[in-house]
Amino acid sequence: MSRPKLLFLQVMVAVVVLVFWHVFSTVPLGTGSDGKPYYLLPQFFFSTPLKVIERVFLMFWEGTVYKHLMITLTEAVLAFVIGATAGVLIGFWFARKPLVAAVFDPYVKMMNALPRVVLAPIFALWFGLGIWSKVWLGVTLVFFIVFFNVYQGVREVSPVVLSNARMLGMNERQLLRHVYWPAALSWVFSSLHTSVGFAVVGAVVGEYLGSSAGLGYLIHQAEGVFDVTGVFAGMVILMIFVMVIDFCVTLIEKPLLVWRPTETRTVQ
Repeated sequence: MSRPKLLFLQVMVAVVVLVFWHVFSTVPLGTGSDGKPYYLLPQFFFSTPLKVIERVFLMFWEGTVYKHLMITLTEAVLAFVIGATAGVLIGFWFARKPLVAAVFDPYVKMMNALPRVVLAPIFALWFGLGIWSKVWLGVTLVFFIVFFNVYQGVREVSPVVLSNARMLGMNERQLLRHVYWPAALSWVFSSLHTSVGFAVVGAVVGEYLGSSAGLGYLIHQAEGVFDVTGVFAGMVILMIFVMVIDFCVTLIEKPLLVWRPTETRTVQ
């Protein structure tokens, strides 16, 4: 499928969703028992797309969102960088040291099973209500995703490729650079695309539970006064925010994976 056609279909999905949302929130389906119009999506609970778009535009036009966006961006980027770096390094280490992996395997699984929301109050107690409690919450979300992908990616290296590389005289350092790292790189970037959203989730959840600034704070504030338009506006900004970061990861990914063969396309 060509890129323009794919982009068109992606845009159409958003258009269809927005049209249905607008119609079912503004066009009454009938009259209720109290004589009032009945809507499938009442505006008190769902607002309307036009109101949400207007609020998003107003927040950027007035400049009220930039401070909060910058704080959330700082927290998410720090969580992403720290969590991804630790996940890559420890994932490689565990994959190359089977004894270490076997010893720590139950502890890694136990830590991964902990609900992150439970950790948020603990991090707030340890690091205060500043950015670092949100950063470390995001790190716990990012780390395990990257760690397990890197660990599996290194272990999936073909034994035939390893045997041939050793026959050519490669030492462990050369194997790491020319065999293990390229083999795991696809797994790394696959996990990074997923981790982007989780880094933002960690920052926003931390702000939601206790902060005085950030997108999570804005959403929590709007929710507290039943401002559903403000809640949806904050969610829209978050989605745009995540897509921009994910696009930046894609820009880094393409030159690093230029060696990877592309799919063969048949002319129809």
